[in-house]
Amino acid sequence: MQPPPFDLREFLARLPNRPGVYRMIGAGGAVLYVGKARDLKKRVCSYFTRSQQSPRIAHMLERVERVEITVTRSEAEALLLENNLIKTAAPRYNILFRDDKSYPYLKLTGHAFPRIVYYRGAVDRRNRYFGPYPNAWSVREAIQALQKVFRLRTCEDSVFANRSRPCLLYQIGRCSAPCVGLIDERAYAEDVEAAARFLQGGQREVLAGIEAKMQAAAAELRFEEAAQLRDRLAALARLQSRQSMETGQDVDADIIVAVVRGGRACVNLAMVRGGRHLGDKASFPVHAAEGAAATPAEIVEAFVAQHYDGMPVPPVLVVDGPAPDEALLDWLQQQAGHPVQWIRQPQGVRREWLDLARQNAELSIARLLAEEGSQKERTRALAGLLGLDDGGDLDRLRIECFDISHTMGEATQASCVVYQHHAMQRGEYRRFNIEGIVGGDDPAAMRQVLARRYSDAALPDVVLIDGGAAQVGAARQVFEELGADVSALVGVAKGEGRKVGLETLVFADGRAPIAPGRDSAALMLVAQIRDEAHRFAITGMRSRRAKARKGSRLDEIEGIGPKRRQRLLARFGGLRGIMAASVDDLASVEGVSRTLAEEIYRRLH
Repeated sequence: MQPPPFDLREFLARLPNRPGVYRMIGAGGAVLYVGKARDLKKRVCSYFTRSQQSPRIAHMLERVERVEITVTRSEAEALLLENNLIKTAAPRYNILFRDDKSYPYLKLTGHAFPRIVYYRGAVDRRNRYFGPYPNAWSVREAIQALQKVFRLRTCEDSVFANRSRPCLLYQIGRCSAPCVGLIDERAYAEDVEAAARFLQGGQREVLAGIEAKMQAAAAELRFEEAAQLRDRLAALARLQSRQSMETGQDVDADIIVAVVRGGRACVNLAMVRGGRHLGDKASFPVHAAEGAAATPAEIVEAFVAQHYDGMPVPPVLVVDGPAPDEALLDWLQQQAGHPVQWIRQPQGVRREWLDLARQNAELSIARLLAEEGSQKERTRALAGLLGLDDGGDLDRLRIECFDISHTMGEATQASCVVYQHHAMQRGEYRRFNIEGIVGGDDPAAMRQVLARRYSDAALPDVVLIDGGAAQVGAARQVFEELGADVSALVGVAKGEGRKVGLETLVFADGRAPIAPGRDSAALMLVAQIRDEAHRFAITGMRSRRAKARKGSRLDEIEGIGPKRRQRLLARFGGLRGIMAASVDDLASVEGVSRTLAEEIYRRLH
């Protein structure tokens, strides 16, 4: 049954003067745009009564076939619903940022001898978390510095529980070896608390404490200990000098800047936690054209609404732009559970923060534009080389590349990576486990993966095969059976000595092979895509092989089910630890009898 035709005039007349969310719907029911309103009637009517609209909105209105609304109890509730709908529907004309909630933290575990560890995921009360940090590098740098200064352990609890002598980290001064009792629980706890104070902003207090210990050790002629404390003090001072923001009273703050240049938009987020600058992160709207068509203020508001949904909100936001929408600020404070200052005309050190964040945003967008320009030139060069430059839209040129990976025929896996819009589309990558072939038969593996991929999927513009004539011949057979155009098939044969830049392109449709040369922009793109397919295939193959080896050795032993297997792995930290264990050690595991322990030992040796 067809829905009744949409009557815009009647719809606008019936709109309520209440807060809510509206959705612009296009052909096929596609959601083009989602917006919120304090007054739905005024807001939606304004789209169709204004004589002047921005090019972005005018372009959208040409495609609108109907409008849908949802009434809410408040504008803040409308903002939350709008944000959720934008994330789920990814409307073409909204400013949408990738939903990256996996910001890393530095974690101190709740163990009697806590370990310091890089962490992503949900937090719980048993552990202490510091962050979030803008990137993994910032966390790992902090962990390395804290290891040098406070010598906290980083090993897994199962490894900690089963060590009989100190590890290499103790030998190089990165751990105090609590696993073998070289430091007692009280002294270790003091180091943990000092590290926590440093992470929370008490840098001066911690530095003063270490300096006092150093002076006391020197006064008592314990010069070796004093030298160690001196080195720890220097390491901590270096970390502080790199990260200090001289924040004064502002311990936690985020600095947000939006920049629009060259048809692209960028938001730079700098994080200050515990008085320390943890680094910054550049974000770009998913729909590039819509980000570039919006104002920096619109981009900042879209970023704030999406970024802080489910993320901790600091008490201070230093923002380059006008005052925020009142509903957005109310929602932020509800999310935070505390007052939030939105500072848009900072003075003094805050102005320095903002200027630095703006410089980083400008650098990020300049780098992006340079990379995109280079990628576009490479795409154009490859299209010309393959005879595809017939006036088509190169932005939509789609290339899929396949690679086969295995180890001596074991755990064979194929990868498929996708290149479109001048970039690798990681969300569209796929792996295929290859079964039922002779190990090491790459052409057979290629036939299997192509048949599975294209038996019910649309063919891209180009299909790259990592291999020469044998693999291309196998691929051609599949395409002929499927009735597909073999001219889309291109093999990438390695050059003499497997040297990069000497590759030859092999065509399935009978065209003569081409060796573009190491300076060819087209070959640079082919190599980039081919290498990504190889990386994706080999990581998947290694994971599959490790799982097979880890599981099969234990699973083949009669009497070991899932529970006993898990207990053994947890006790000894993995298969290698089990293999190193004695019969007595194995028999001490709950549920493992002496007879079974002897059988495990016999089967693993």
